[in-house]
Amino acid sequence: MNEKFLTDILNKISVSGCEGPVQDIVKSCMKDCADIIQQDEIGDLICILNPESSTKIMLSAHADEIGAIISNITEKGRLQVVNRGGIIPFTYPGQQVQICTEHGIVYGAVEARRELFENKELAAKDFLIDIGADTKEEALTQVSLGDAVTLDTQIRPMINGRFTARALDDRLGVFIIMEALRRAKEKGCAAGVYAAATVGEETTKNGACWCSSRINPSLAVIVDVTYCSDYGDKETPEAGTVRLGGGPVLCNSPTVTRNLNRKMEECAKKINISIQTEAASGLTYTDGDKIHFTNQGIPIVLVSIPLRYMHTPAEVADKKDVKDCIELIAEFLCQYS
Repeated sequence: MNEKFLTDILNKISVSGCEGPVQDIVKSCMKDCADIIQQDEIGDLICILNPESSTKIMLSAHADEIGAIISNITEKGRLQVVNRGGIIPFTYPGQQVQICTEHGIVYGAVEARRELFENKELAAKDFLIDIGADTKEEALTQVSLGDAVTLDTQIRPMINGRFTARALDDRLGVFIIMEALRRAKEKGCAAGVYAAATVGEETTKNGACWCSSRINPSLAVIVDVTYCSDYGDKETPEAGTVRLGGGPVLCNSPTVTRNLNRKMEECAKKINISIQTEAASGLTYTDGDKIHFTNQGIPIVLVSIPLRYMHTPAEVADKKDVKDCIELIAEFLCQYS
């Protein structure tokens, strides 16, 4: 597993609508492997293997993360923000943040006041971010309206092959689809593979729609994260039991093609990888929900990475699950020509 590639992706800021820094890393790391690399007007990045093949398999994972963007600056130099995606507001007060500006990273802190912790309706609009400026004019020399804001977190190894970081959702997926393309190439894959690091999943899913409409794939493999049920007192009657380290997760959903699930199961058995299963009563709440309905309809299969503490500053994943997802998808791709 190319841990430097993964670490470089996770170290960047990629708030929805501001995914450029992550896409630059992907482009640099895949230039020695992909036959063609394309980037569209909204920032989607597609790495292509075997473009001459009539079989087009789209791999999709979203490059964006939840966060905030600067919406206003007060006369006292405090930054005000609006959320981008499903942040958990109570994880922000009293925390350090980093702001991605045109000239580099600016650091700050979210004001922590007792009334914020007592506000049961706390939202991003209630935040005031202190970057050390005393006036609006001074703040504007450092940041601009529209700059992306995330919590200032770190990547840390844990025991038993686990690790924790911000925004594993879904930059882990981007890493997996790119490494699966690389691994499929090593295994002699003959099918056309279109690995799309999409933008905007956490907000509009516009990237998935654009990529699928333009690729017009024969089928699509979506890679995203899913909730583990192995912590706290989480109940599992609706989705099922998902364990960290238990392997890739397939989804029984009305939008997921059953035959593709079976093909994934056969591939897992062939290469001796354990898989898990979850259920969805309707939509999957992934890029697959847009891709499935593009063009004349696209058959999809969803491969999910078990994740603890989704949308918090300390998401937790297992390296074995990541490696198994890469190998499973690579084997699946090699079944097509």
